[in-house]
Amino acid sequence: MPCEDQRVSVGRFAPSPTGTLHIGNLRTGLVAWLFARSAGSLFLLRFEDLDSATVRAEHFDSQCRDLERLGLTWDGEPVRQSERTERYEDVLSDLDRSGLTYRCWCSRREIREAASAPHRPPGHYPGICRELTRTEIREREDSERPPAIRLRTEGEQVEIIDLLQGQYRGTVDDLVLRRGDGTPAYNLVVVIDDGVQGVEEVVRADDLLSSTPRHAHLMDLLDIDRPTWAHVPLVLADNGDRLAKRHGSVTLDDRLALGDSPERVIAELARSLGLFVPEPEIRARDLIDRFDPSAIDLDPWILSPRQMNEPW
Repeated sequence: MPCEDQRVSVGRFAPSPTGTLHIGNLRTGLVAWLFARSAGSLFLLRFEDLDSATVRAEHFDSQCRDLERLGLTWDGEPVRQSERTERYEDVLSDLDRSGLTYRCWCSRREIREAASAPHRPPGHYPGICRELTRTEIREREDSERPPAIRLRTEGEQVEIIDLLQGQYRGTVDDLVLRRGDGTPAYNLVVVIDDGVQGVEEVVRADDLLSSTPRHAHLMDLLDIDRPTWAHVPLVLADNGDRLAKRHGSVTLDDRLALGDSPERVIAELARSLGLFVPEPEIRARDLIDRFDPSAIDLDPWILSPRQMNEPW
């Protein structure tokens, strides 16, 4: 069975402070919190705030406030990735000294066009800059386009076991470790942070499932113990798009303005996951004893316009 009764000591929720948390974010946060609290585990809050172009200071406070209003408490002080960049650079230097990195000057268009070849897995980097000659490297350096840093891999097949999705296998490509603008990439920092914080269970949205073999491979290289993973289906609008503000009342403030209470929001989120909640309202802590991961619905939760714009 994919869902095992496994006790862990540390779980986490790691939102990006680029906007107000919407119902899909809060739903994933609720599941992550229930996984941790039902196992008697610590629950950490970490902000993925390295993208200075989109991060806004006010969203740190608004996201904490929304989690607190729903009763999704955390242990210790929240961590900000922007305060840990020296650690990421140290790991990059170690990988470089081991001959496991190379510079990549490819534009997104070049990657997209080359990756569309029929023999390439969808979304995988095709290795354009992997074996450049000295002349080719010099030409790219002269272009003054700043290079990204990629991990050198061999197309390894890596298998993970997801607590909800079961067995999942993926091919590892030459993933970006540092972007061309100098920002450490998500694929690197999430692995380092989970390792440093001792995270043993990662609960997140299932759009990241395909990246998880990459993370597992990098963890193996860095001698970091793999956590268990549980990837939760997304919340979608009725046209199949990922949930966004344009679809209606999708934030906690929106729901409260419609007349819903935090406890009613928790009850609706829990029911959307397939959990048995006959009460119209319930506190998050009252779900802990009845939480059953095997009951979680593996289909996306599709919200109709009525569900988004009328009280629950």
